[in-house]
Amino acid sequence: MSPEAAKEFRKLDNTIQKRIAVLVDKIEASINPRFSGKALKGNDKEWRYRVGDYRLVCEIKDREVIVWIVRIGHRREVYR
Repeated sequence: MSPEAAKEFRKLDNTIQKRIAVLVDKIEASINPRFSGKALKGNDKEWRYRVGDYRLVCEIKDREVIVWIVRIGHRREVYR
């Protein structure tokens, strides 16, 4: 997780943090992390995952199957 994403994560309510943690566990256990996400337009490396009104923006590195959380934020703010 990037330092910026970690900072935003700590600001969230505990219930949202738990929901994000569950999603991250599912992504880690998945054979194909793209299955539950959506590609961002104009960028083939970044994918988004929904957690209620919040979004995780992640970079997926195929060779090592690493999902790096770049940003976490409310849906109206995360893409800015």
